[in-house]
Amino acid sequence: MQDAMNISTRKVKPEGMKVITECRMCHKKNLHSFLSLGPIPLSNSFLSKDQLSKPEPYYPLDVHFCSDCGLVQLGQVIDPELMFKDYAYLTGTSSPMKTHFTSLAKRVTKKFNTPKGSLIVDIGSNDGTLLDCFKTLDMKVLGIEPATNVAKLAMSRGIETLDSWFSKELAQNICSVRGKPRVILATNVFAHVHDIDGFIRGIINLMDSDSVFIIEVPYLIDMLDKVEFDTIYHEHLSYISLRPLVTFFKEFGMDIIDVERIDVHGGSLRVYVQKDSASSSSTVKQLLELEIKTKLDSIETYRRFATSVGRIKAELTSLLNDLKGRGARISGYGAPAKGNILLNFCQIGTEILDYVSDTTPFKQGRYTPGMHIPIYPENHFHKSPPDYALLLAWNYLDDILRKEDGYRKTGGKFIVPIPKPQIV
Repeated sequence: MQDAMNISTRKVKPEGMKVITECRMCHKKNLHSFLSLGPIPLSNSFLSKDQLSKPEPYYPLDVHFCSDCGLVQLGQVIDPELMFKDYAYLTGTSSPMKTHFTSLAKRVTKKFNTPKGSLIVDIGSNDGTLLDCFKTLDMKVLGIEPATNVAKLAMSRGIETLDSWFSKELAQNICSVRGKPRVILATNVFAHVHDIDGFIRGIINLMDSDSVFIIEVPYLIDMLDKVEFDTIYHEHLSYISLRPLVTFFKEFGMDIIDVERIDVHGGSLRVYVQKDSASSSSTVKQLLELEIKTKLDSIETYRRFATSVGRIKAELTSLLNDLKGRGARISGYGAPAKGNILLNFCQIGTEILDYVSDTTPFKQGRYTPGMHIPIYPENHFHKSPPDYALLLAWNYLDDILRKEDGYRKTGGKFIVPIPKPQIV
């Protein structure tokens, strides 16, 4: 049993953090704070048993709106070495992500008529799942992955991977050895980057007139509409909408030629960028108009979001306390980074959840950051099924409901926290 007081005694003054005073995209100083979720430990810093009694660093998690360019962003930057060199997230453990990446590879090669044997570079390539999909389509592939443990896993699967941070110098080296890539990908990476000017200069070094740069990022409109506050964590420095991106890329002689809304991660944006392109799809114009209609340029929009976040916290904790008070057994389903934000912000610990189950080997046998809930393999969920499972991986709701149909048929129920706590 643990409570907020016990947790607070383990907080230590964070090192490796700096506070930003200007927008990382337009470099203006008109930042307006509208939400604070912290202090919270790093959401992918899962603990071993012997770490439980040691001081655990907590960091502020404050969100700001730039009234000049419109970028939503964190007010603090954590040293990326602390977050990424030993990383717990593996793309390949998620069946929906495998399906998504298979579709992405086919979509890209067809859309751009990519010749077989073309070089595909993936920045932040994780365990190589996406590149494996391109390799199946007879493409040459190269991953760039700074998380050493994950890069080794990718290489063991036959995916050539550079265990390194992406930089302008690395881009020059890649081109001198392998030539210009036809496709450069950064799926769920762009929002992690603090020095985005330097990042894009590296991308430009990789590109020629035929190259396309593709990013996927959680879409700000989806985050606001569905109150997806738990997608806000220290790794995600920026919360992307289209308007700031259009201006930003033009400053580097690049143009957004197309954009697609996709369902992955609770609603994301796929953005296609090329050098000095003269045309863009009608979808770009449509989304820019939607962002104006949604009033993404108003601080009041974000203040309303913050109010909704407080409502979810109150409703969810009330629901869980009521169920527990009636003797219900409750566990957590999935241990994603977003789940750890939810648990810490709402102060949901072992007094509510008996355990958390997850499919990722790196997380099993460890404990969730901050709340210190034990994590078990997926089979533990079936051997010791709870009455209710708090769905921390709510972005895979439909897939999980299909997968756990047997659990539900025997009376088990899921608690979905976002956008309004409900039992299904």
